[in-house]
Amino acid sequence: MNIVAIIPARMGSSRFPGKPMADIHGVPMVGHVTFRTAMSPTLTATYVATCDQEIYDYAEGAGLKAVMTGDHHVRCTTRTAEALLKIEAATGKRVDIVVMVQGDEPMVTPDMIDAAIEPMLSDPSINVTNLMARMETVEEFEDPNEVKVVVDLNSDALYFSREPVPSRKKGVTDVPMQKQVCIIPFRRDYLLKFNDMQETPLEIIESVDMMRILEHGEKVRMVPTDKRTLSVDTPEDLARVVDMMAEDTLRLVYSK
Repeated sequence: MNIVAIIPARMGSSRFPGKPMADIHGVPMVGHVTFRTAMSPTLTATYVATCDQEIYDYAEGAGLKAVMTGDHHVRCTTRTAEALLKIEAATGKRVDIVVMVQGDEPMVTPDMIDAAIEPMLSDPSINVTNLMARMETVEEFEDPNEVKVVVDLNSDALYFSREPVPSRKKGVTDVPMQKQVCIIPFRRDYLLKFNDMQETPLEIIESVDMMRILEHGEKVRMVPTDKRTLSVDTPEDLARVVDMMAEDTLRLVYSK
């Protein structure tokens, strides 16, 4: 199968402007994400998708594949879809699965990519998956920057929220504190279908794209990972990631 990873990245983040080029041990964050994603043996190719010349020039200079997109995109999914169609036009090859990897996941590992894709390889009825990871602290559980998810007995998502769900108010101390990890494989046609769907009320309220799928009555298969990662939403997160990656052995493969 032709499985392509696309990393949407832009400099104009409202919470952390310039985030993709933030330095982590001598490498911009978007570089960490791209180098590490590209190590997955399941992938055919990995691309950065951006509307910013600075990011594009960095990627090209670092020997990474990059695609320039329009600057009109509000959603990562629409930027990813534009890049997908440009990649297909340039290569002459239809893509089967698109793995959208958020550019603020600098601790991603190749086996996380492989794990997210695997259910789609074994079950053709699955159109989209997300990784999910257990949160270790109540502070993280209550952080609105972390997207929480609850699942059914088949590991399909029931709800995504920036609020701490499920509730701990009844005194239950061992609630499943799971967060979305933004490694999101789509079947090619389903990504395009997703972008044609109308935005939905809960998607807007929660500011979580995956709610659109649930509100349209369709499924998102959640895939657990035991990898300890941290997405970078704020400068404080960046400082924590710098500390967490100080002894990261995978980083030494591509970071001089």
